[in-house]
Amino acid sequence: MSNQPTLVFIHGSWHTPTCYNPLIKLLEPKLRCVAVSLPSTSGNPKATFKDDLDAARTVVSDETSNGRNVVVIAHSYGGIVGSSVIKGFANSKESPPTDNNQSGYVIGLILIASGFNLTGLSFMDPFFGHPPPAWRVNNETGYAELVTPPRELFYHDLPDDEAEYWVSELTTQSLKALFEGGEFTYAGWQDVPSWYIGTVEDHGLPVLAQRLSVGMAREMGGCCGTS
Repeated sequence: MSNQPTLVFIHGSWHTPTCYNPLIKLLEPKLRCVAVSLPSTSGNPKATFKDDLDAARTVVSDETSNGRNVVVIAHSYGGIVGSSVIKGFANSKESPPTDNNQSGYVIGLILIASGFNLTGLSFMDPFFGHPPPAWRVNNETGYAELVTPPRELFYHDLPDDEAEYWVSELTTQSLKALFEGGEFTYAGWQDVPSWYIGTVEDHGLPVLAQRLSVGMAREMGGCCGTS
């Protein structure tokens, strides 16, 4: 087994794996990096949370079945996918491995401007189904539709040319993945050491909300380092 874990990256809503390219470029000379592509941002309004979870499980399974440990790194909505994918891959009493051929494990979780989800709740359940001001439900298209200009919401602190490029990389986000699928969610952050990267100037998820989520996780016994 490799001494260095594989880093498995999971992106958030409206994004694609390309958002991690600059970071992966810096890490890959020393660490194996794999980015998950979530079906819910692939242009299919019928894509579900289960589809996203299955995509992540395929990547994690490929690594662990080949004897490589995994650290999951997830941003925003991707956090609920990243936490849920840990089920059956952690080397713990709470979440024993489900694959007899598995020789590697998920050994850590790093959340970036995300939340510590609870088992059995969909992404939108804690919000009682009410979208934040930044986006709205479009039942005609089946997508979560951005209301706040994405340049301001996601990339306000980037130079104009960089911000314009990353805005051009944004895609659609399936509503079904956000509002449904609670039966598949899992609080995997309770099974492995977890770390949280807060974003002080975040326009999408205020840092106060991030700190409240970290505080909740600590009260519930989660192992949570912050940065």
